[in-house]
Amino acid sequence: MALLAQGGCARLHVPRHAHVRPQRVLSPFATLSPAPGRVGSQSMEWVEATSSFFQQDSRPIMLFDGVCNLCNGGVKFVRENDRNRSIRFEPLQSEAGKKLLRRSGRAPDDISSVVLVEKDRSYIKSEAVLKIMEYIDLPFPQLALFLKFVPLFIRDFLYDNVANNRYTFFGRSESCEI
Repeated sequence: MALLAQGGCARLHVPRHAHVRPQRVLSPFATLSPAPGRVGSQSMEWVEATSSFFQQDSRPIMLFDGVCNLCNGGVKFVRENDRNRSIRFEPLQSEAGKKLLRRSGRAPDDISSVVLVEKDRSYIKSEAVLKIMEYIDLPFPQLALFLKFVPLFIRDFLYDNVANNRYTFFGRSESCEI
């Protein structure tokens, strides 16, 4: 399933001496300190390589595990509750998904988290879920606002526990159903 097209790239400049702290809300325009599952400073190259994904269509892209039944159910839920069609979808396992993972500062084979990629930044884990909730219909934006008061480490702890056991509890498909 290819929802994205390739094309020309814009050139961006980030000073090499600029020091940016790693954040849970990832900015592909910043050099991130390498961490497990992250590509680090190579993300700037991938911002250029994937800028065409946002030239014709500026809507954010939700990256999801295409063989995970829970993730496929999440995509179906978002589609049903996104009357304005504010979000595009791409499996993490696709070529476009791998490029967008690199753009987000993550390894191309890291399928451990849902990722929401906007033109200027990316969100992972619970931050991605809350940001997705902001794009869909009522009452989810209000629920996301409320859930932001829960500390990030608690939200991500809960997210990781579900993500690490998603195949056990929800199963997996042979191929992407979306």
